[in-house]
Amino acid sequence: MKRRNFIQVAGVGAAGLWAGCAATPPRIEAVGAVPAKLIKLPAGNAPAPVPAPHFPTRFHAFVWRNWPLVPAPRLAKVVACRASDIERVARAMGLGVQPRITEEAQRRSHLTVIRRNWHLLPYDQLLVLLDWSPEQLAYTLREDDFLFIKLGSHKPQCEPVRWVPPEASITAREEGMARIVRENFPEGVNSREPLFNFVKSLSAKNAALPITVPSSSGLRLCYSYFALYGDPLLEPELDPYPDGYLAQLAATGVNAVWLQAVLHKLAPFPWQPELSARHEERLKNLRQLATRARRHGLAIYLYLNEPRSMPLAFFESHAELKGVVQGDHATLCTSHVEVQQWMRDSVELICRSVPALGGFFTITASENLTNCWSHGTGANCPRCRLRPPAEIIAGVNAIIVEGIRRAQPMEKNSNCPPAPQLLAWDWGWNDAWAPDIISRLPPECALMSVSEWSLPIERGGVKSTVGEYSISSIGPGPRAQRHWQLARQRGLRVIAKIQANVSWELSAVPYIPALENVAQHAANLRAAGVEDVMLGWTLGGHPSPNLEIVQALLRPGATNSTSEALREVATRRFGPHATTVLGAWHQFSAAFSEFPYHIGLAYSGPQQLGPANLLFAQPSGYQATMVGFPYDDLVAWRAIYPTPTFIAQFEKVAEGFGSGVATLRQALPAHPVTGADRALVSELSVASACELHFRSVVNQSRFVVARDALAKVATSTEAAPLLTELERLLQSEIRLAQQLHAGQCADARIGFEASNQYYYVPGDLVEKVLNARELLDRWLPAQHARWP
Repeated sequence: MKRRNFIQVAGVGAAGLWAGCAATPPRIEAVGAVPAKLIKLPAGNAPAPVPAPHFPTRFHAFVWRNWPLVPAPRLAKVVACRASDIERVARAMGLGVQPRITEEAQRRSHLTVIRRNWHLLPYDQLLVLLDWSPEQLAYTLREDDFLFIKLGSHKPQCEPVRWVPPEASITAREEGMARIVRENFPEGVNSREPLFNFVKSLSAKNAALPITVPSSSGLRLCYSYFALYGDPLLEPELDPYPDGYLAQLAATGVNAVWLQAVLHKLAPFPWQPELSARHEERLKNLRQLATRARRHGLAIYLYLNEPRSMPLAFFESHAELKGVVQGDHATLCTSHVEVQQWMRDSVELICRSVPALGGFFTITASENLTNCWSHGTGANCPRCRLRPPAEIIAGVNAIIVEGIRRAQPMEKNSNCPPAPQLLAWDWGWNDAWAPDIISRLPPECALMSVSEWSLPIERGGVKSTVGEYSISSIGPGPRAQRHWQLARQRGLRVIAKIQANVSWELSAVPYIPALENVAQHAANLRAAGVEDVMLGWTLGGHPSPNLEIVQALLRPGATNSTSEALREVATRRFGPHATTVLGAWHQFSAAFSEFPYHIGLAYSGPQQLGPANLLFAQPSGYQATMVGFPYDDLVAWRAIYPTPTFIAQFEKVAEGFGSGVATLRQALPAHPVTGADRALVSELSVASACELHFRSVVNQSRFVVARDALAKVATSTEAAPLLTELERLLQSEIRLAQQLHAGQCADARIGFEASNQYYYVPGDLVEKVLNARELLDRWLPAQHARWP
């Protein structure tokens, strides 16, 4: 199966990805950079866009969805009208005055803007909206964390959106929308806390730190909560790690952070020098960042997924470097001495240029095509087919280690930071190859494994095994333990990769307050002799009690129990509310342990959007995409779970979170004033958002079941209970959207995740009410009329 398509299939495992590879669920990361002149804007099969009948016209949908993110003059330019025309329509629909949209907010929201216009605008208008060149958009779709795959690997064939003077019928529809907005959102549509406001609060220097935990001798590595994933070293004004944020991370026990890196962006690329334009600037900014981070006790690590594959056109001039071909790309073969030398020289240059660098970590069997055996097809390379896969994969890590070695000074001053390290991540390694790979790794390497991988679980009577990205499942699992044992026999350091804050089980909150699960995982790692931890992938970098509980149990010499550590964290953060919070954490943790985990469900389900996901009167015909658009694809949502089991398990999770939220709410003072009070308010905000997301998954699933059943019934007797159920579900979704709107308006962290930016903004939750009212007021009466 081609890489660009496999992630769309719920539950696809290794056997369906690359021949000869291990059972490997897909992960999310950036793909290889490509020269702009060699790529075009992708279209896929260009299906028709999904309709939005709750808007009078597509122009109204365009204004509504972009109002909080793009200034009116830019919107007017897209659709060839005046800004006053845009403002009139916005007021007429009940949107009120456009919020202040800073330049920084615009730069931080480009993924959100692309996603919400994907079914509205053709590419030419989308480029005007973004104020981008075609090359910028093509690069982002390919490079920014699998964006095109998240969007479904196709661009809907949208007709241009144009402004036309409104007719009386349209004006009446606008007035009806405004009335619904006033009735359901009397305080207005716009957020009271500006979008991205958390960036300012987390970045503030000399901010009062909520906690201070003992320093760690083990690795505590995480990613930024708000970094832009694409090319962060060229935009220092959008600093992924400002001083205030570094200080707050350090206060929770974090001592290392990471950035993605592309070698040909940080060092000269001899075969096509223009690819390395501004590499000196990137190195300078990286050097400054690493130096600043050291002042806070944190090291910077770079993620390498190398060598990046290149378009086939590149090899017309460099055929000698060509390895395995996949689609329109081919590998830079690492059996070729020139490729080896370039990689070695590049790593050496980075280390010499950034002496405070903490190290690197690698993935050598990623979705990205890199070395010739990275997708299990090295037999198609004339050089690599003569070498064992383990030799190639271990060899990539060895080349990087050689570059690190060459950069080290002959005599090291004791005041210098430690030598950069290499963490070799076994993600995607064929299980049959792993022992041989580990046996060939250089002694300077540490081996990192996903702790919960291959852990057997049973949810609702359905047995399965965990891939990764799970807080509901408590590791370590057998795969990690097996690989760690092999590494220890070699004398290599071992590292556990976990998800301490959030996972793709739910990523639209800063952390999932299932702290007993996180604590037990940390305690299990301690019992297994693992003290070094990567705390999450691109999601999960918010300073939180979850990060603190890991440190409380894994700090040097710790012998405390999970209950002691939990009470320590709760007391430090919540003071007099500690006992109440501990009770709520217990309820959240027990509930989350019922989450119907499957990697296909985690990627395809509607839990990331929750109440913001729209409902459809007829099947949309679209397949759910990877943490992008869930649509109404219940088959993909539920993955391996029968529909009744899927719904029942999410109902257990939602009810448990509801009980925990009630516990917190009962302890909330009428007028919170102390730091402990404010911490409790923050905890309640996060937990409430979790509950609302889970309850909406139940509602949406039941809606699809009832809608599809209604289309098949033949009598009014059969239709009556379904119509009653559909009305109940629509009313419930309206209430959930109202509650989540209030929560996001007060807490801008809700709905945000770094690699996806905002899944939804407050206006989307208001749109969900318009969507539900359209179904209640027009579609349901039409259904009733079918059975008089």
